Amino acid sequence: MKLKIDIDCTPQEARAFLGLPDVEPMQEAVLARAQKRLTEYLDARDPEALLKLWFPGGLQELGQMQERLWKQFLGGLGPASPERGKRKEPR
Repeated sequence: MKLKIDIDCTPQEARAFLGLPDVEPMQEAVLARAQKRLTEYLDARDPEALLKLWFPGGLQELGQMQERLWKQFLGGLGPASPERGKRKEPR
């Protein structure tokens, strides 16, 4: 025997029905505090210092990596060479 029950309610209604505490005010307070701290941290930092932290090799290294990716991507789109489509025969 199968019994299927569909309950259409909001998360707040479900928490109240099950007797769970309402944690929304606490979540909002924690998120507001985290947002404030992150904003203060980013405002106090120099953008150039952040870039050096995120890309220790500098932006040149990032440019070189991007160039290598483009070469690989564009190399794969070039005309097919006669050797490319051939399968190697097992020995």
